Amino acid sequence: MEPAKKRCAYVSPSVLGADPLSVGAALDALPRGCWERLHLDIMDGRFVRNLSFGPAMCAALVKRYGLVDAHLMLAEPDVLAQDFVRAGASRVYVHAEAAPQLLLGLLTRLRSDGVEAGLAVAPLTPVEALRFALPFADAVLVMSVTPGFGGQALIEGSLEKARDLVRLREVEGYGYSIGMDGGVNAENARRVAGAGCDLLVAGSALFGAPDPAKYLMEMAEQTRENFVS
Repeated sequence: MEPAKKRCAYVSPSVLGADPLSVGAALDALPRGCWERLHLDIMDGRFVRNLSFGPAMCAALVKRYGLVDAHLMLAEPDVLAQDFVRAGASRVYVHAEAAPQLLLGLLTRLRSDGVEAGLAVAPLTPVEALRFALPFADAVLVMSVTPGFGGQALIEGSLEKARDLVRLREVEGYGYSIGMDGGVNAENARRVAGAGCDLLVAGSALFGAPDPAKYLMEMAEQTRENFVS
């Protein structure tokens, strides 16, 4: 049996979890040494029952903070994907469930536009249903809660989904990174990273903590050195 591989995972603050009246102040208070990229949830009230941000917010975050991942929870991601490319998103996630017949074209177009093509998957969608799209993805985002709202508890079966994606990546030689979004906090961060996730999206738990900066440092410490068999 080969020895476990030593690797690090990184925390990505989710803007949705911040106070909408003071997003900039909330992000400025986080130590930059503990995070590299922001996570921006885009909701249309149709694919999920909630509304959130648009391209203007994405552009403002890119200008001020740099790397922004746009997570499109949209019924018609093909309509707005290019707006987020133009807004400067470094990675754009499209949901496998939203427009399966357009998925490969969307991922290919994102790559040709010079951004990372992200594939997001809801909890009820099995990994097997994604196999046709994995060669076209630079990143896979495992939703570990029902998409649409923050503050939910992590669905434990999501950890096994991440492990399945790790095994597929190794067997097939794919190059995608793996992220987990939903219910990720300081208590489960080590397990999430240990399941093979390269990126941990943290929203409600992070910004709802009494001291978000200290909380982020604790999460970062939990993910620094993990072992994946």
